[in-house]
Amino acid sequence: MKNSLIALSSMLMLGGTAIAQKVAFEEYDLPNGLHVILHNDQSAPVVITSVMYHVGSKDENPERTGFAHFFEHLLFEGTENIKRGEWFKIVTSNGGTNNANTSDDRTYYFEVFPSNNTQLGLWMESERLMHPVINQIGVDTQNEVVKEEKRLRVDNQPYGQLIAEVKKNMFKVHPYRWATIGSMEHLDAATLKEFQDFNKKFYSPNNAVLVVAGQIDIAQTKQWIQDYFAPIPRGVEIKKQTFTEAPITETIHATFEDPNIQKPMVVAAYRIPSMKTRDARVMDMISTYLSNGKSSKLYKKIVDDKKMALQIGAFNYAQEDYGQYILYGMPQGEFTSNDLIKEIDEEIVKLQTDLISEKDFQKLQNINESNYVDNNASIEGVAENLATYYLLYGDVNLINTDIDILRSVTREEMRAAAKKYLNPNQRLILDYVPAKDKAENKSENKAENK
Repeated sequence: MKNSLIALSSMLMLGGTAIAQKVAFEEYDLPNGLHVILHNDQSAPVVITSVMYHVGSKDENPERTGFAHFFEHLLFEGTENIKRGEWFKIVTSNGGTNNANTSDDRTYYFEVFPSNNTQLGLWMESERLMHPVINQIGVDTQNEVVKEEKRLRVDNQPYGQLIAEVKKNMFKVHPYRWATIGSMEHLDAATLKEFQDFNKKFYSPNNAVLVVAGQIDIAQTKQWIQDYFAPIPRGVEIKKQTFTEAPITETIHATFEDPNIQKPMVVAAYRIPSMKTRDARVMDMISTYLSNGKSSKLYKKIVDDKKMALQIGAFNYAQEDYGQYILYGMPQGEFTSNDLIKEIDEEIVKLQTDLISEKDFQKLQNINESNYVDNNASIEGVAENLATYYLLYGDVNLINTDIDILRSVTREEMRAAAKKYLNPNQRLILDYVPAKDKAENKSENKAENK
C-alpha cells in the first residue's frame, strides 16, 4: 500500500506539471444549487473528487465555537450506506487517499483515487452530503479526537496559541475573534440536536461547490453527478451576516504567556482588507519583499547582518472578510522585542517613503511567477484552487488570471499600501513570552547548578 501511495503521489506531480500555466475547466449548476466544476487532465490516471462548503468558524454561534472544525471530523463517521468506521477502509482498499480541512471561512473534503474509481469518489461525497449519520456515539467519539488534536497541535505545541491570540486581540465584533478549533467547553455543552441542526443548515448543495479534476470522461462524469447529486434536496437559503470592525486607531498592546516555550516572540499585526481586494495582493507582495527567504530585507538585516534575532518573518493571513498582516521576530542575546520592532519599523518607513529598486521589484515578479506554477503543480492543488476561487472569490477563472493582477501591481502601489495599512497606531503588538513560573523555575535551576 505504501508503494502504491508513493506512485500515486508521483503521478499527481507529473499531472500537475503539464497544466501549471493554464487551467481549463467547465462549470455549471444543478437545479438544487450545487455548483460543479470539472477539470480534465489526461496526463496521469488519477482523479480528485472534492466538495467545499461555505461554512467555517465565523459561521458559528459564539456560545458554540468549534462546530465547523468538529464537522470536519464528524462527517467521516459514516452514512446510511457506509457503516461507521468503514470510510477510510473503502478509500484505502481502492488505492486512494482522503482528507479534510477547515478555516474561518470554509470546510473542504476530498478523495484522490486512480481514475477508474471516479464513480466511487462521487458516490462517497454524495453520501456525505445526502445521508450523513449524526448520532451520539459519533459525536462522543469525535469529541475525544478533537480534544486530543487540540492538546497536540495547540495546547502543547510551542507557539501554538499565537494566531489565536492575534485574532482575539485584533477583532472585537467579527467571529474571526475566536480560534478555528473552538472551545472544548462549548463542544461538551452542545446537544445532539444542535449538531444535527448545524449540519442541516450548512451542509447543503446550495452552500457547496463540487470539483472533479484529473483524468476524467466529461460526459460520463456529468452523468454520475446527475445520478448521485441531483436528487439531494436544496437546503435553506443562508444569509451571511456582515460584521464591521471599527478601525484600529491606536496601538493595541497584549501579552500572552506560553508554558511550552523558552524564547519570547514579538508580533506586530495589522488588519487589512479582504483577500478579494487588490490591496490584499499588494500586501502579499510586501510580505514577500520583507521576508521571503534569507535574502529578504528583514532576514538579511536583522538575522544575518545584525544577529539580533533567531528568526524573523512576515505573512499575509488572507481571509474572506478581513485579512491580517503579521510580522514576527524572536530576539536573541541581549536584544529585546522592542529592538526588533524598531528595526522592522525602519524597513516599513523605507517602504512608505521610497520606491523599492527595479532589481528588487523584478525579483518579486519572478517569485510570483514561481509561486503561481507551484500553486497549480498538482491535481490536488488545482482542485482546491478551483473551489476556493469560486466559493470565496466569486470567480473561478482567477486560477488563470490572478497572476495577471500581481503582474500589474506597481512599486507605487506597494508604497501606497504600506502608507495606508502599516502604521504604528493601526496595529497590535503582542509579546508572546514564556510562562512566568517556567521562567522562574529555569532561573532557580541555573542558580542551583552554580
